[in-house]
Amino acid sequence: MNRRAGIRIGNQSAFSASTVTQPFEYAVANGFDAFEWFPDKKESREGWEESDLDAETRHYVKDTALKHDIRLSVHAPWQANPLRQEDRRVLLKNIEFANDISASLFNIHLYADEGITSYVQAITPLIEDLAQLGIELSIENTPVTGPEDFNELFAQLENLVLTDATRVGMCLDIGHANLCEATRNDYIRFIDLLDPGIPVIHVHMHENYGDYDSHLPLFTGPAGKDASGIMAVIGRMRKRRFSGCIILEQWPQPPSLLIEARNRLREMIVQMGSWELHSGF
Repeated sequence: MNRRAGIRIGNQSAFSASTVTQPFEYAVANGFDAFEWFPDKKESREGWEESDLDAETRHYVKDTALKHDIRLSVHAPWQANPLRQEDRRVLLKNIEFANDISASLFNIHLYADEGITSYVQAITPLIEDLAQLGIELSIENTPVTGPEDFNELFAQLENLVLTDATRVGMCLDIGHANLCEATRNDYIRFIDLLDPGIPVIHVHMHENYGDYDSHLPLFTGPAGKDASGIMAVIGRMRKRRFSGCIILEQWPQPPSLLIEARNRLREMIVQMGSWELHSGF
């Protein structure tokens, strides 16, 4: 296994939660060993942004995660595009937040509309900033970015004379892969079209019916009737020697759906065999 010492399964903060910390407290209470903070302030003013968590709250998050052996990550606001100077300031504030809570990974979306070369140039300073803090960078596929974009992205990153590029990997979002035009309703094909050498270091799991980004809890969408696709994802990730965090990206009602998804996913990983879950399980 690699440096992450086993697969962890966690949940994520949510704009719809009654308090900013409610999903985190749920993770602590129910034995999740990963958690992702996703600042997601809506125009309606629902949700939260990193400035809403003061120093005391950040210390609480950091200390609680350490006490309960929870691996933390921070998902940058989805609209934060590193190609835009004004958004770089937003990203830097969220990197500061990630550092304050001792997050091990920072996640951003791939924006390919101005070309992969421009994107690589834009994220190079972020890679350097994060490396100085000991934080990895994961780059996530969106519904409008396909496998070919990631193949080109990591080919260019590999060619960079930048040692810190080894701390960069892909966040595979299977819900977004299911919406990608080239692989609609076939997220397994999305994975199969990725170059085998791309390091997948983070995974987002949620479901949809190929119509819109509904973020259905795992096993409440198509996998509720046929879970073979999820088993196939596990098989592909095992082959890639994945050993990072799998994040369930929703705050469902009832929240116990997260526990049910986590437990079933654990069982499937164990069933696959010869693959290490985090020792906390």
